[in-house]
Amino acid sequence: MKTRNNLLVSCDEAKHICDKNQYGEASIAEILKLNIRLLYCKVTRAYSKRNGKLTKAIKNSDVQTINPSIKEQMKRQLQEELTK
Repeated sequence: MKTRNNLLVSCDEAKHICDKNQYGEASIAEILKLNIRLLYCKVTRAYSKRNGKLTKAIKNSDVQTINPSIKEQMKRQLQEELTK
């Protein structure tokens, strides 16, 4: 009978846990499994590092969006121009 060690996770599962951890949705057990995986897996460490940089860049970005009412007005003007 084959038994599976519950503390070792696959690379794909570790990436999923890493994503959950970025958003604060990972459980303590998942974080523990991820940290164990990070100790010995170079690929998972690289993924986690890139994921962290991406999250930080998005949080620090100064993205400004168009007001919804102005956006609707622009849509109407575009439709009017297209129907001419």
